[in-house]
Amino acid sequence: MQRKIALFLLIAGAAILRLWQLGTPNSLVFDEIYYVDGARDYLAHGVELADGKGEFVVHPPVGKWLIASGIALFGDNPIGWRIAAALFGTLAIVLIFLIAYRLFASFNLALLAGALTALDGLHLVMSRTALLDIFLTFFLLAALLSLLYQRHELAALAIGLALATKWSTLYAIIAIGIYLLIWQRRVIWRYLVIVPITYTMSWSGWFLSDAGWSRAYSDNPLTAWIHYHREILGFHTGLTTDHPYEASPWNWLILGRPTSFFYEAPKSCGASNCSQEILALGTPTIWWFGLIAIAITIGYCVSRRDKRAAIILAGLAANYLPWLFFPERTTFYFYAIALQPFLILAICYSIHLYLERPETRARRRKFVAVGVAFTAATFAYFLPIYIGSVLTYDQWSQRMWLPSWI
Repeated sequence: MQRKIALFLLIAGAAILRLWQLGTPNSLVFDEIYYVDGARDYLAHGVELADGKGEFVVHPPVGKWLIASGIALFGDNPIGWRIAAALFGTLAIVLIFLIAYRLFASFNLALLAGALTALDGLHLVMSRTALLDIFLTFFLLAALLSLLYQRHELAALAIGLALATKWSTLYAIIAIGIYLLIWQRRVIWRYLVIVPITYTMSWSGWFLSDAGWSRAYSDNPLTAWIHYHREILGFHTGLTTDHPYEASPWNWLILGRPTSFFYEAPKSCGASNCSQEILALGTPTIWWFGLIAIAITIGYCVSRRDKRAAIILAGLAANYLPWLFFPERTTFYFYAIALQPFLILAICYSIHLYLERPETRARRRKFVAVGVAFTAATFAYFLPIYIGSVLTYDQWSQRMWLPSWI
């Protein structure tokens, strides 16, 4: 009963954080201008339009349809734009709890995985913003959980929906394919069938309309669709536009350049200079300790050939390493939300190792509890710049620990 209460409190607390003042700010922030606009078009036309004509867009439809569902239920307002992200962000915490429980067979470690996710600033910001990446993260976690329970049809459906949210899922699909070739070759055909069908079905609005971009390229809709995808591929491989918040993947794990989604200088803080910001920044104690945890996980994967460590590292590699091979491409730190669950799992795996010896477990649990408390305090300190609270300029400046965060 106590365990159920603890889990309920975790999920309820995470939901409250993601829903509290979700309508702040009362305007579109960062790339919400693209995805909310696309969601509106899906509700009105089934495809994305600009000035009545098909609009060239570079991300598949699923994430924008989910944003559209929030607008349909709650109206075309800030809560409607963001409610789906808040819901999927909260559910992602449930999924990582279940994944950690499956990996470690420990309720406490599973609860810790959920708590660290709930206390991560990047996860909170992405759960309160109408962007695509929190949906991508949810579907990746759903695929992993299904795979761990050998529910291969569900795993293929989930990874297909992830691909239909953002193309970066392709590397996770490759990782799953390698896993299946090694461990469960007999079921790989299910992925080869279900994933492409799921992805293609996500474009139903484009196929059913004659107004979508590239729809008139050929009398054969499939030929026109393939042409559209060639153009999308060209965009993604050639994107080198300068942006003040672009961040090299090499510095994601050290929080070198977080993404500012919103900044204003209002006059409502009781001081001469005020600041209001939404900064996509991971909780520093989580991410910086996560670097050590990744090194530990690599070491034990090699020395013990631990399958759990291999799964964690495979997920991390699939969602991180490919970005390193495109140094000229414009990238942002918030893309790291897709690798964040595996960073959390690496931390939990390291703590699992730390608590292995029964004779030292009780004493070491106290150190872990202190670390979690310190992480919670750090998260609370940064919370105002995660949710867009108004601070004095000095209070805001004190939270800019590195010059590159400004």
